[in-house]
Amino acid sequence: MMIFSHSSPPPSMDLANPGPIHILGAKCPLYPQIPLAKMTTLRVGGVAEWYMAPRLLDDLYGALAWANSEGLPITVLGAGSNLLIGDRGIPGLVISTRYLRDYHLDGSLGIVKVAAGFPLPKLAWELASRGLSGFEWAVGIPGTLGGAVVMNAGAHRSCLADNLIEVEVLDSDGGIVTLPRSALGYSYRTSCLQGSSQLVLGATLQLQGGEDPLLVRRRTDKHLKQRHGTQPYHRPSCGSVFRNPKPQAAGWLIEQAGLKGYRVGGVHVANEHANFILNSGQGTAQDAIAVIRHVRDVVRHRWDVELQPEVKLIGEFSQDVSDLW
Repeated sequence: MMIFSHSSPPPSMDLANPGPIHILGAKCPLYPQIPLAKMTTLRVGGVAEWYMAPRLLDDLYGALAWANSEGLPITVLGAGSNLLIGDRGIPGLVISTRYLRDYHLDGSLGIVKVAAGFPLPKLAWELASRGLSGFEWAVGIPGTLGGAVVMNAGAHRSCLADNLIEVEVLDSDGGIVTLPRSALGYSYRTSCLQGSSQLVLGATLQLQGGEDPLLVRRRTDKHLKQRHGTQPYHRPSCGSVFRNPKPQAAGWLIEQAGLKGYRVGGVHVANEHANFILNSGQGTAQDAIAVIRHVRDVVRHRWDVELQPEVKLIGEFSQDVSDLW
């Protein structure tokens, strides 16, 4: 997820009677007022003022040119994990990368070039089936490659930066730039791409080849079972809410503070893993913010530790959230 800019809606847009827009050079139209809650793993959030899910890069370029010409903010959405969308929605144009899933593999070198919208679990299984190791850790992360590049996603003591060779990004002026890993400022769950004006188009990864596919698949399955056994994997959540304040684990601090099961409205702290919040079906972003704020405050009071959220906030909220991030 990345946000390019912020501005008010353009005067040329007829907000009273919006309809799909077909822009020059793009086969995929732009749609107005699209609900986003079902496109996120926590299942909360308002509507996108305008929305596109391009299947071709030409569609993406056309949408970016249109939004820039109208002075609209642009938000990029992957699998909708690790983020919280405000109940008032997202102004401007939301671009979903979920259909940008091309990938090219050189098995002899263990190098794979992957588009931004490719799901991490699917990529982990694809690589394992070809005897390429080093990406087993990603099988349980419900995100896309683009989001993983930006956030430096990780699990099981591994992270995206361990595999990355280079990333291809689109600048705000429309130019395509290739950046090596060394230029991305990687650290724990962060990179210099966060909050930048560069849109991740894809990345090139390095794996280890020549292994027995059966053995790699077994390790991949072991990682997935471990995740299923310790986290509420199949329930609506946004993933880990807080970064681990090393050497402590955020989940342990929250659990020892007696916060498992703490609820506001339709959102509560998971009993399976205290660093997860779950939506029981009627939760709102406002509920989630209230739970996150309470957990942070209680842990600070109990342990004198300031938890830093890992989940990202985008869009407009019904309350001030600047104190959390």
